[in-house]
Amino acid sequence: MASEPKAAKMSNLVIKPVVFGSVSRYLGKKREEDGHTHSWTVYIKPYMNEDLSVFVKRVEFKLHDSYVNPRRMVNRPPYEITETGWGEFEIQIKLTFIDPQEKPVTFYHLLKLFFPAPDLIQGKKPLVWEHYDEMLFLEPSAMMVDALRTAKALSLGIHKHDTDFEAVKHQTHEDMMSTRRKVAEETERLRDTLKVKQAKLEQLKEELNKYEVVT
Repeated sequence: MASEPKAAKMSNLVIKPVVFGSVSRYLGKKREEDGHTHSWTVYIKPYMNEDLSVFVKRVEFKLHDSYVNPRRMVNRPPYEITETGWGEFEIQIKLTFIDPQEKPVTFYHLLKLFFPAPDLIQGKKPLVWEHYDEMLFLEPSAMMVDALRTAKALSLGIHKHDTDFEAVKHQTHEDMMSTRRKVAEETERLRDTLKVKQAKLEQLKEELNKYEVVT
């Protein structure tokens, strides 16, 4: 039996953009009882103003093993965990869906506590470290399709993120175009250099042939 055309399969693709990340705040000093220096919250939320719980069954945050109960389950929005600590580490964010046949999706986020730039004074402002990504549902079940396409708005207010992802998108596009121009210019330069060297090589071959004829 012939497989379905790729275009037909792609027509059943549903994309759900999300934002995941963390925000950390300096406690002001190291706590004597545990040495913790920061309070932080890790989260995943919709990029658009929609309720993920319509199709997300639960979100599991896997923290560092040094935490009590490092696997934290959240069954309803907001999907976030707040803790305190002193070190940076990778957090796994695993989404399980209402359809048990739908494969879970896992994101990996590096918890950031310390500003990288020396001119930013620790404690003056929270450190927000978040990313945009997309969940791709290819050939979802009828139940999932219905849930994915009927997700309702979370609120009637203005939906914003700490990061201006449209600006990031624009800058990324500009950087890519700039890189392409540089690559094209370098390719043209190398092509011209190759032409010059090939011409010199042909000239040397002609001179060598003349020498062989004379001798």
